[in-house]
Amino acid sequence: MTKKSATEKAPEAQGQLPLFYSKPTLLDAVQHADMGAAKDIGFAFAAKVNAVPLNLVEFPQAAHFYPIAFARDAVATPVAVVGVRDNENLFVNANGQWQENAYIPAYVRRYPFILSESPDGQQLSLCIDDAPGMMVAGGPDRFFEENKEPTQLARNAMEFCRSYHIAAQHTQGFGQALIAADVLVDRTAEMTLKNGQRVSFSGFRIIDEERFNKLPEKTLVEWRTKGWLAGAYAHLFSGMHWGDITRMVAERTPAK
Repeated sequence: MTKKSATEKAPEAQGQLPLFYSKPTLLDAVQHADMGAAKDIGFAFAAKVNAVPLNLVEFPQAAHFYPIAFARDAVATPVAVVGVRDNENLFVNANGQWQENAYIPAYVRRYPFILSESPDGQQLSLCIDDAPGMMVAGGPDRFFEENKEPTQLARNAMEFCRSYHIAAQHTQGFGQALIAADVLVDRTAEMTLKNGQRVSFSGFRIIDEERFNKLPEKTLVEWRTKGWLAGAYAHLFSGMHWGDITRMVAERTPAK
């Protein structure tokens, strides 16, 4: 679904491909007139990642299931840690299903849809990952009506992606505030499995509680007003799940 300008670019033309996506393609009423979304794609597409981006608004829910960490990038992108070994998501089983009753991050639920932003940032258009099995010809879940207007499915996807986009922008402000306040520290998670194998997971940051507790009252008031303080507390609370991650890794590791 698109009302793109001549200069608008799909996400793959704007730099590195987003996580999960191999060929983001602008939905077009002519090109995709008879195409629709595939049903029940499952979560196999997320089976080989160990961290998934999170938005600040998700922290209260995600903190009940995952350790929340921050990437070592310019905006301290928050992530739900879903594994510690390469190519292993502990929350996706062999059948491509997410662990029952666990919160599924919005970044995962958004797939295969994603937004493309115009160069001036004034226009957003809906894209879909043109990967095998993501689109089907005909069927009940088409993207466009006979009159080329978007269907309810396409409108819902656009609204979800737009909400995600807005939440992501707010989250960037939170990450930049953490960096500016100098409360983030590098951490490495290390564990020894029952077969004697040692696993080390690094390249992430967390809020240092001692530094956080020394923040001036003015900063805490500002963060509370902007909704960031609750996010910081949720992150600190989420640290209790590193033990769960260790247990889950052990369960997937054969004994000697």
